Amino acid sequence: MSRSPSTHRQALEKIASVFRSLSEPTRLAILRELKDKDKTVNELVEAIGTSQPNISKQLRLLHDAGLLGRTEQGIYVRYHLDGDLVLRLCDLVCDRLNQQAREAVPHYSV
Repeated sequence: MSRSPSTHRQALEKIASVFRSLSEPTRLAILRELKDKDKTVNELVEAIGTSQPNISKQLRLLHDAGLLGRTEQGIYVRYHLDGDLVLRLCDLVCDRLNQQAREAVPHYSV
């Protein structure tokens, strides 16, 4: 059974939403900070050096995109990566950028 154009469009919108969630440096910094350890908003504020409202906003966007999970612990909420999808995507992008940088280095010979 074939998908309708509207179903296909909805799938593309969801994919675009995930990629948009990765398009802001503070969100990438949050992902990097959560790579090895769950953290609270305050821990992320301290590690990244931006305001608490900004971190909270970025966490909400990443959570809504399905990239982060959160666990309540008393009055605190700890955030964690929800699976390894985002790390695999970032690794692919970084590998490509590193490859392009290596190719851009001039090679001299006599």
